Order: sequence, then structure tokens, then C-alpha cells
Amino acid sequence: MRFINKLTQQLQRHPKRIVFPDGMDHRVLQAARQFATKRLGAPILIGERQKIKETAFRLDISLEGIRLINPLRSEELDGFADQYYQKRKDKGVTEEMALKTVQKPNYFASMMLANSQADGLVFGAGTPASEALPSLFRTIPMRENVQTASSVLILDLEEKQEFGIDGGLFLSDCAVLPDPNAEQLADMVISSASLAYHLTGETPRVALLSYSTHSVGSSDPSVSKMAVATQLALEKSAHLDFPIKIEGEIQADVALDKYAAKQKAAEGGVAGQANVLIFPNLHASNIAAKMVTLLAGGYGYGQIMTGISKPAAQVSRGASAHDIFATTVIVGAQATDRELLLT
Repeated sequence: MRFINKLTQQLQRHPKRIVFPDGMDHRVLQAARQFATKRLGAPILIGERQKIKETAFRLDISLEGIRLINPLRSEELDGFADQYYQKRKDKGVTEEMALKTVQKPNYFASMMLANSQADGLVFGAGTPASEALPSLFRTIPMRENVQTASSVLILDLEEKQEFGIDGGLFLSDCAVLPDPNAEQLADMVISSASLAYHLTGETPRVALLSYSTHSVGSSDPSVSKMAVATQLALEKSAHLDFPIKIEGEIQADVALDKYAAKQKAAEGGVAGQANVLIFPNLHASNIAAKMVTLLAGGYGYGQIMTGISKPAAQVSRGASAHDIFATTVIVGAQATDRELLLT
């Protein structure tokens, strides 16, 4: 937990408002209580106030410092509905449809984020990603010069501090794009590296992973895709305002192990010391992340949404209260100016 503990200490100096659309979930209540108790900011729980209070009473959780909002009784509802209608009317959304839509907790929370009534959003504890993600992507615009929305899972490897940054590895994309093309992968490189630099201040060393290392003239489309993505990412990185190193395509052991990197003649400044890993598809990333967290005893935090212009994260429906709390800390840190966070 070294990675999260460090962010927690930094965030205490810059508390943030984080909104949770799954406000009636007991794990969210526990995470929100911890967030408030540690003086990290003000949690905002969306849901039926009475049900939240009943759950809190049953679990002996104080609601002091925690804001409760029922969308159906909010004075913001009509304004959010009009904004959503104006944004989506070209897609066939009517005023009536807009009003019904923003009454839903995920959409109401996303509209709060869009209107800067919250600094960050953590969702997914009680809602499948297929239902939760559209509310975010339909309300929050993309970052400037980024075309691809994706995600980052942060692995906190307590017993393996030699990997990544203080044991923290950034994995992309583990939630959004099933089979990204080379251009999308290049965007993921920049977005993931930007997040890593924002949270740590360390140079992102980005490895684009494959089952081969620097294969020349390979006819396998999956390999050539990673090679093309590497070149595109290198071109995009020339305009960044932070340091970055990029190498691909390389195997996972080459990316993380210095001996393997030396044996396979990969010496691009990333091999053997990568801290950001870009996977070729969702199958590979999701399988790898779940195996590492189960077999290596690490923690997986996120998914942290990247590419969009506001801080947000999707947690798994199987997440623990600790997972939700740690992800909330990351979102709060993401919402803090980098210079302030790291000073």
C-alpha cells in the first residue's frame, strides 16, 4: 500500500469532492467514511436519503461530512435535463427522455462532474460497466488533442517494490476497448503516461507489449499493430510537456526484467524498467491483471478513466471497500494540480 499511502498524504493537503452514484451500497458508504475521516475531502452519495441513512445506521457508520443527494428531489434536476437535451438532441433525445435520463444516479453524478459540482467521480460498485460507462462518455468531453477514451488499472505490488514506481504499475487498457487499433493504442500511451507522471512525477517508461520482441518483418497483424502504434506514439510524444520513454513491441519479461532485456538485446531506455504497460487487447490486459492480483498478492485499483477531460474511475462490482477507497484517493489526486500534488 506504499503507493496509495503516499497519495493519501499528498491529498490531505488538497481535499476534493468525490461523487458516488452507488451511494446506497454498503462498501461505498464504508469507503466514503474513510475518505472523510482521513480529511481527504467531501464524499457525495447519490441515492435515496432514507435508505442511505438506514444502511449507515445498521453498519454504525457516521454520515458526518458526507453529503446525500436524491436526484428526484434535487433543484439541479431540471437544469441538468436541459443541458443533457441540448447536448444529445441531435442523437434523437427528446426533452422528456433527457429528464428521465438524468434522474438516473450515474447520469446525475456525471452531470455534477461536468458542471464542476464535484471534482471527481467513482462509479460501478453496483452497476455493470455496459450501463455505467455510457453515462460518462455522453456527458464528459474528451481531453484536447485526444481521440480515444480508455482506462488504466494501477497495480500496487507491496512485495515487489523493485517493479514500476514504488511498486506501482500502470496497465492499459483493462476495461474499455476490446481490440484497439494502432492509432487508439498510441493515444492510450499518451493518456496513460500522462496519468503516471501526474500522480508520481517520475518519467513514464512505456512498454507496448506483444508475444515477440522487436520482430523484424513479422506478418502477424497483432505484432505489426504494436510496432506501428509505437511509432505513432513516439511521434505524438514529441509535443508533450513532460518527459517520456517509449519502446515496443516487447515481451512482458523484457519490459520488466533487466536480465531478460539484456539477453534479448532490448536497450531502449524502457526494457527492464517499464512502469506503464500497454496491452494489445482487452483479453490480454484483463487476464493478466486478474492473475497478478490473485497470484502475486497485489492490489488492483481502478479502472481510472483516461482520455476524458474530468477525473473518473470505474470500480468492479466485486470491489471491496478498501478497493473503492484507494481508487477514490487516486481520483482525488488526479483532480489535483500536479505541481500542488507533488510539493
